[in-house]
Amino acid sequence: MKIARTMLASAALLSLTLGPVHAAELKKLGLAVANLQANFFNQIKQSVEAEAKKHGIEVVTVDAKGDGPTQVNQIQDLLTQNIDALIYIPAGAAAATVPVKLAKSAGIPVVNVDRNADGAPGDTFLATDSVASAKSVCDFILKQAGGKGKMVIIHGQKGTTPEVDRSKGCAESLKANPDVKVVAEQYSNIWSQDEGFQIMQNMLQANPDVPIVFAQADALALGAAQAIKVANPSQKIVVGGFDGDTAALEALSKGVFDVTATQQTQKMGRDAVENAAKLVAGKKVPPVQLLDATLTTKENVAGCIANHP
Repeated sequence: MKIARTMLASAALLSLTLGPVHAAELKKLGLAVANLQANFFNQIKQSVEAEAKKHGIEVVTVDAKGDGPTQVNQIQDLLTQNIDALIYIPAGAAAATVPVKLAKSAGIPVVNVDRNADGAPGDTFLATDSVASAKSVCDFILKQAGGKGKMVIIHGQKGTTPEVDRSKGCAESLKANPDVKVVAEQYSNIWSQDEGFQIMQNMLQANPDVPIVFAQADALALGAAQAIKVANPSQKIVVGGFDGDTAALEALSKGVFDVTATQQTQKMGRDAVENAAKLVAGKKVPPVQLLDATLTTKENVAGCIANHP
């Protein structure tokens, strides 16, 4: 009898270790998104919901619309709805740790996507390697400008993971290009096109001869490009963005701006569901999982438009 029990236990352990992920174990999934007005977050949402549907998983999605306190309340409500796991994209840096702590105290595993919670990370963090990708974007725009001249930077939301990492990456590029001088920097609040337009207008008034712009999101880059078109400067201004938003890729194909880093939003969504299922099943996952982005210009943008990664 003891031998039989041992054999059964060993078989169960082997199944848990080597068997496939059974997404059906994950029945109900909470998805807390920072701001669905942003195309980038919408792409992730759609991918999460499509992947979950394949496995019969119910998804309850909430949109913080860029407001941290609202998101805390939304996640408190999600935790009362018997979710098995939480996919969490923080709406801001200030209150990002609170939802993670709430979920963990309730025994709910957390998959952070795009933005981590400093000091209270989720069980795993899925994101683009923004440092390396931002360096590639800045390398490109600095080379296009001849490696010299004035530069302005339109930051994302201050203190968020992508803002911090994209700043680091571009700083590495600037270090290798000492003849480029950053003459103005400004943070946005919600990474929006309207903000990009307004910020770039002000920057051009103060620095009408600037030839280089790094906008840390495609929406900001599109706004900056719009402001440049209105100002109609005599010099060519090279504009770099980040994200690979669908509308921005179309604009890039038409030469509205010059380069972006196309993130693997579809893979992020699929991976988020897969990792949530693993965590619910009691399996270990890496604490940080970084994905590559594709440096995208007018020359190779068609492939990203046809088949967004």
